[in-house]
Amino acid sequence: MKKILTFGIILCLASSLFAKPTFDKKKALKDEGKKEFTATSAIETVKNMKTGWNLGNTFDAPGKTVRAETAWGQPKTTKAMIDGLAASGMKTIRLPVSWSDHIIDQKYTIDPEWMARVKEVVDWAISNDMYVIINSHHDNFDKPSKMGYGKGYYPNSVNYEESAKFLENIWAQICLAFNNGYDEHLIFETMNEPRLRGTNYEWWNDLNSAEYKEASATLNKLNQLVLDTIRKSKGNNQKRFVMCPGLRAAPDSVLAKEFEMPKDDAPGKLIVSVHMYDPYGFAMLSPGESEFLPKHQNAIARTFKALKEKFILNGYAVVIGEYGAVNKENTPERVKWFSAFIKYSRFHGMTSCLWDNGDYRITKTSADKYSEKFGFYDRRKQVWFFPEILEAIMTNVGE
Repeated sequence: MKKILTFGIILCLASSLFAKPTFDKKKALKDEGKKEFTATSAIETVKNMKTGWNLGNTFDAPGKTVRAETAWGQPKTTKAMIDGLAASGMKTIRLPVSWSDHIIDQKYTIDPEWMARVKEVVDWAISNDMYVIINSHHDNFDKPSKMGYGKGYYPNSVNYEESAKFLENIWAQICLAFNNGYDEHLIFETMNEPRLRGTNYEWWNDLNSAEYKEASATLNKLNQLVLDTIRKSKGNNQKRFVMCPGLRAAPDSVLAKEFEMPKDDAPGKLIVSVHMYDPYGFAMLSPGESEFLPKHQNAIARTFKALKEKFILNGYAVVIGEYGAVNKENTPERVKWFSAFIKYSRFHGMTSCLWDNGDYRITKTSADKYSEKFGFYDRRKQVWFFPEILEAIMTNVGE
């Protein structure tokens, strides 16, 4: 108990050191627009978001220039691509963005060209009356040892100071670029799958371990820091809907007692961010299971019910920021999975955003041949690789 109290005091003292961002305001992109922000309830807004899609492996890819957008083999994003998504029925787009590669000085200043490109794509989606989620995506440092300047964040005590500086500065700049020109259709997500990279606890946390408890406490503080930074930017960002994840963005982490939503002066504006590739054996594991069974449906139903009972019934909205089932050459079974997943998502008042990395072709014969086969939408031709899956999603979204 003494160690936990001491750690909490250290974090509180450390957080007070970062009251003023250091980025170069002369270089930072500024929002000059003006839109009225009218929505008051995150729970009702999430219902209106209906169903969504991730622009995966694009703005989250590594690289120091705007050319990073295509570094992982995806085409450059076009307005036609976004228009096609809207025409297919998608109401929400999650835009994963990595920022650490685009810091251009020793003040945490983000490359204005990178910010402008992100802004361009956001505007294309909003022009289609879509909701847009932007985040800090692949900025989680890759090992628990002390990281250097501008390397991102890491949810442990040794890296809290640098994590706080990084997150406060990038979010202050995002808020400068996206504020009064954007209403409730723009949503901020503090981090993506924050986790203990480079350790045995990266994906499979021991909820009773000291490492997990320390990481949870640190992440709670970082979520609070980002939310405070967003609110300090004033304007529409004082009312902005904000998504906050637990460790790994996993259901078990947000359902654990250690996870705490940040305190917010703006009532009803917070959203729990969760990723669900469930059950793992069917949705992700290669080769895993390829037949969708009643036990899989029951597992999905239990998770959605638990999320609703802990959060929605207590005033917090929930967005499934990533979900999907890899292509195991089992389209009919995946159609069943998607039908069940979206049915439960909507029944419990949640929006789910399909993870799409553009890769659906089976090219290997090894046991991992299905790994990461999360391609659904042909970005070049604006058609769906598996129209049956799109139909299953849209049929179960409802009005």
